[in-house]
Amino acid sequence: MIARGGASGGAIGSGRRMGKLDRALTMVEMLATSSEGLTLDEMAGRLGVDRRTVERLRNVVADHFDIDEVMDDRKKRFRIRDSLRRHYTRPNAAEVAALHAECDARKAENAPNAELLQSLLTKIFASLDNAEKRKIDTDLDGLARLQRTRVTAGPVVEVPPETLDVMQEAILAGYCVEFDYLADGRAEPKWRRVVPYGLLLGPITYLVGKFPDRDQEPINFRLDRMSNVRLSESIGCAPDDWSLDGFLSNSFGIWQEEPHDVVLRARPHAVSRARSWRFHSSQTVEDDGDELIIRFRAGGLREMAEHLFTWGGDLVIEQPEDLRQEMRDRLDAAHKALEAGS
Repeated sequence: MIARGGASGGAIGSGRRMGKLDRALTMVEMLATSSEGLTLDEMAGRLGVDRRTVERLRNVVADHFDIDEVMDDRKKRFRIRDSLRRHYTRPNAAEVAALHAECDARKAENAPNAELLQSLLTKIFASLDNAEKRKIDTDLDGLARLQRTRVTAGPVVEVPPETLDVMQEAILAGYCVEFDYLADGRAEPKWRRVVPYGLLLGPITYLVGKFPDRDQEPINFRLDRMSNVRLSESIGCAPDDWSLDGFLSNSFGIWQEEPHDVVLRARPHAVSRARSWRFHSSQTVEDDGDELIIRFRAGGLREMAEHLFTWGGDLVIEQPEDLRQEMRDRLDAAHKALEAGS
């Protein structure tokens, strides 16, 4: 531990010349620990510099901290309002605006965590005093009006906030969840008891879960297709060595299936775009002449084909053959849709 002199005594730095950083840090400490505030002359005396130097230094400190000016017997005294910790933990306008944009986007998607984000934003505003609010209001208004999180085309589903609450409670408590689930192609919902392994938040939010009496990999359940959701009396939680990120890396999108070794070839005119594109977390790229080879391992062939469809002829599917066939099926379906509309 490095010992240093305090800021509460007389002139600091006798025996050595204080550098600019030393003086700035010492002034911050003096102004933050003084309850009555200090005059310019008092600061100059403690720092061992002239009044003009102190004025410049005070202006530098004022760029980073809120300095109050108080009159005492016709003398101006200066002090830093609040604790130093508050200055480093208080959000700025850009941070609040970023959260504001996320709140608006999640509301537009009817995401189940929209209310949680809005509650956090409200609490952050409530934690600011009037001076802090005035300081960020102007910048926040401009950023909030002209900054948005892009919401893409997709499903809009309703999930009661209570459903998400039950899922999170079950994960924290280590209990199963029970619900009636309406699966694809079924006319009536069916009761399920599931060990919660994790949550995938988004326009469609999924519970990653596993049936407690079956030896199989976790599967995804849509929260919007659940009803009568409740906490089970049965204990159940994911193993300590199970990873949600590892589970997600097995798939290109949301659907889980046997992973495939995928090889794509970007044509010369699309190399720059493909090199800066994230297809999958496990991807590797290598130059092949004036073309680019992209490799990764994942399941979800239909989602891959639908994504690769947007690349037109810029990407060639080298392997697997199953993905090439899936793309043929997608193209055939698109062709039939065009024929039906003509």
